[in-house]
Amino acid sequence: MNEYKKILRFARPHQKYIYGSLFFNILYSVFQIASLGTILPVLGMLFGTIQSEKQDSAPVYSGEIIDFFSYAKHYSTYYIQSLVSEYGSLKVLAWLCIITAFMFLLRNIFRYLGALLLINYRVGVTKDLRGAMYRKILSLPVSFFTESRKGDMMSRMSNDVGEVEGSILGSLVELINAPFMLISTLISLFIVSPEMTLFSLLVLPVMGTMIALIGKSLKKDSHEAQHELGTIFSIVDETLKSSKVIKIFNAEKIMDSRFMQSMNRWISSSMSLGRKKELASPMSEFLGSITFLIIAWYGGKQIIVDQSLSPAGFLVFLGMFFQILPPAKTLSSSISNVQKGEASLKRVLEILDADVKIEEIAEPVSISTLQNNIEFKNIGFYYDKANLILKNFNLTIPKGKTVALVGQSGSGKTTIANLLARFYDVSEGEILIDGTDIKHLKLQEYRQLLGMVTQESVLFNDSVYNNILMGKPDATREEVIAAAKIANADTFITGLSEGYDTNIGDDGNKLSGGQKQRVSIARAVLKNPPIMILDEATSALDTESERFVQDALEKMMENRTSLVIAHRLSTIQKADWIVVMEKGTIVEQGTHHDLIARKGMYNKLVELQNFD
Repeated sequence: MNEYKKILRFARPHQKYIYGSLFFNILYSVFQIASLGTILPVLGMLFGTIQSEKQDSAPVYSGEIIDFFSYAKHYSTYYIQSLVSEYGSLKVLAWLCIITAFMFLLRNIFRYLGALLLINYRVGVTKDLRGAMYRKILSLPVSFFTESRKGDMMSRMSNDVGEVEGSILGSLVELINAPFMLISTLISLFIVSPEMTLFSLLVLPVMGTMIALIGKSLKKDSHEAQHELGTIFSIVDETLKSSKVIKIFNAEKIMDSRFMQSMNRWISSSMSLGRKKELASPMSEFLGSITFLIIAWYGGKQIIVDQSLSPAGFLVFLGMFFQILPPAKTLSSSISNVQKGEASLKRVLEILDADVKIEEIAEPVSISTLQNNIEFKNIGFYYDKANLILKNFNLTIPKGKTVALVGQSGSGKTTIANLLARFYDVSEGEILIDGTDIKHLKLQEYRQLLGMVTQESVLFNDSVYNNILMGKPDATREEVIAAAKIANADTFITGLSEGYDTNIGDDGNKLSGGQKQRVSIARAVLKNPPIMILDEATSALDTESERFVQDALEKMMENRTSLVIAHRLSTIQKADWIVVMEKGTIVEQGTHHDLIARKGMYNKLVELQNFD
């Protein structure tokens, strides 16, 4: 039930459409009863039960609730007979037909307007739901995406939200509308024949019960199918991003096998779901026909034996009774759909309710710049205590200085950068900016102080200009060009087909590795942050591209506080301080020349790279 309360909060801004739909559906129900009041006399005149004989007096209402429907029916017969006596049968019949047609017209107009408003409601709620999911994805910490598959996230955003819209949002409204339809039809049936109505109500619940039982089993199969669809999207996503690796290792059969295994599991769940879903319709049709035959037998008994029901009344009753079947079927299928969509709803809410582990305190401290230094104080970090990634890490980076972290892969260098950027929070110790723990700072203002250039250039499918502009959205074109010049990027950008307005494709794939990296640097330069993090920014480049990029980096780091992570030690020999790490701890630190003179681990790393 909590899941439905959470999803209904998205319906509140659009509740005017729900109220409007309910209003028109109530009018539809009223005119359904009114149309009965006009069609009964028409059939009565055709069957000869209403004639021109004038009755002496109108029926008298006893005042008992149980007699109301009988009184209403007899009074309408008396009134129509009076009109027939006064104006003639043909004229009254013509007017009754016109009035009945008008009643049916109004009734269906109101039904259409009620359905039309529901479209606005469903589309509006779906828009808000997808928007909320996207904003939540933007707010989630980096750690969340290291544990989740992108294809599964895409499946939740598209298929699961679509399932919630189709199965739950529409069905919840039907669960409100269908009772009005049922009540109005039941009232109409009681007007025609209370006895037959009570008898009919004994057989109707069978159909709803059977369909509800099918709905319960739909829930499990739906969850399995949606989960497997997420796995399929993940495999496709990996295939698109790893096509070169797949081809060079002739791994097509392996990937195809993985895909088909997942596809077969999805087909199995979908087939089971489809079989049960399709079973609902023929079962309801069969039960409906049985119900009709039972009612036809009972109605025949009342006409032939009891003579308590006229043929015209029986025809109207059958017509009205089969109008009760659609809302009854809608009600039962809506319950099934809600149960079926519950699996998708839970998958959507898993994202919306995901824990944002990087949170601000109640009253965070405002920050605008770096005044003195950055201090890592007794830092420890781990996902589980048995596997420490960092332990007892202590380091101070004075303002305006460049500190480099070196060491073998897995030594914890990138983890330090991620902790400084507050992609993760430390497990032990604290990171201080001018003596204030970064956990106590306003997160958005703190990250405004940071710039980052990583090994893999993250660019967007947009123009070069817009990719650089992301560093400072309110920058002028002149500022963007100036940043590109500092990053040694202006020359190649102006040589592109449309210059700065050239679209660089998905992930910037129209550019070379060095060009992509320089655009990334230009973006960081435009932001002009006081703290710069460089995470192996040149390790993926060739020698010539590295020279251009390294020159751009040195220009950018002038008079700026920088944390540099590097595998290529040639790029950090000018660093003010070098920290050598191994297995999450500091083993050496000092200047380049001091560390060479010690003949320790740093010297070994230098010799391995043939650097002197």
